[in-house]
Amino acid sequence: MITQKTIDRINELARKSRTPEGLTDAEKAEQQKLRREYIEAYKASLRGQLEHTIVVRPDGTRERLSEMKKKS
Repeated sequence: MITQKTIDRINELARKSRTPEGLTDAEKAEQQKLRREYIEAYKASLRGQLEHTIVVRPDGTRERLSEMKKKS
């Protein structure tokens, strides 16, 4: 799970990278690690949301997206 502290650090590093001094090698590595964590958490959240999405067909039947995927 991504905390607000992590997001703040990502933003701090992004701002610093746009300054003339830039980022150190250690900060660049930290930035990459934090970005990867953020992306993975985002993807997991999206997967969870899609797994609980229900499609309602014109005939009124309801089916979860995860069940539709299993049939394909």
